[in-house]
Amino acid sequence: MSRDEKTKQNWEEIQTNLSKKFGGGEKLDIDAILFLIGIQELGKGNKTFSKDEKMDIMHIAICRLLEPFGYYEFDYFDEDKWPHYKVITELPNLKAGEQSVLMKEAIVMYFNEN
Repeated sequence: MSRDEKTKQNWEEIQTNLSKKFGGGEKLDIDAILFLIGIQELGKGNKTFSKDEKMDIMHIAICRLLEPFGYYEFDYFDEDKWPHYKVITELPNLKAGEQSVLMKEAIVMYFNEN
């Protein structure tokens, strides 16, 4: 099995498992999974978030997921215990499909590590 096929298979397993746990019968898309990862990394538990906070949570997930690729590095926790990352290397210009593949690969790596 090629690396791409293995990543696709692992992604589908993660998506299915998270959808069963958190999707209420609906298949979670990549944005919903990023939100769940951001919540996990934030560690605030079950709380209502504002629209801006939800965007920040998605950003936390993206930074955390792309950290192993050398794009971001954890910097510090602020006074409210929100993690902050600094840019190490600018992301390359990727087409939408390429972005999706990168994020799915990063999500698979994240769940394999955790």
